Amino acid sequence: MKKKDKIELVSSELDEMFPAARCELNYNRDYELLLAVMLSAQTTDKRVNLVTGPLFRNYNSLEKLDKLSISEIEEAIKSIGMYKQKTKHFKEIVSEIKQKGFVPNDREYLMTLPGVGRKTINVVLSNLFDEPAIAVDTHVDRVSKRLGFAKESDSVLEVENKLMKAFPKNRWTRLHHQMVLFGRYKCKAIKPECNGCPFFEICKEKHKNLDLTKD
Repeated sequence: MKKKDKIELVSSELDEMFPAARCELNYNRDYELLLAVMLSAQTTDKRVNLVTGPLFRNYNSLEKLDKLSISEIEEAIKSIGMYKQKTKHFKEIVSEIKQKGFVPNDREYLMTLPGVGRKTINVVLSNLFDEPAIAVDTHVDRVSKRLGFAKESDSVLEVENKLMKAFPKNRWTRLHHQMVLFGRYKCKAIKPECNGCPFFEICKEKHKNLDLTKD
């Protein structure tokens, strides 16, 4: 299949499957999204929402969050992965953002925050400011490589660059959300749902994952 045809196929099928794709992290304030995305590393969005729901309700301002001690933050988020390291990042991010009073649309500034990398920044900028961006998490990385948009050896930055080159800029944010959902619920790392997948013919791993015992 020609690259142009593959791009059109992926775009149309993802639009059909996930017409209203969006970030599944719950937040009401700009800093809540920033903190939630930072916490989501190596952890599911569902688990992060369970943690941040009561935390953000009980401490509903930067001032209140800033008064939390390390031990209090640890207790609140201890059910997620790497909670001790994330607690330190959480404390420092709140302290930094409190000085501004808001999350700025400033990639360079956000890069200086602890625990905040390119993926987190892309999620924040695209969701808060409608900046075109593709955040490559584990799902986007996996789906991109299975569908042949990137090589298995490519870094997340290389995957991001290849996706941005392949797809028009006005699709980047939507594509990110759609690929996340497709990878999370369909094209899973273990036991992907290959039967009936609209991308079966272009998948690089179809011979590994297809279960012919299923209808």
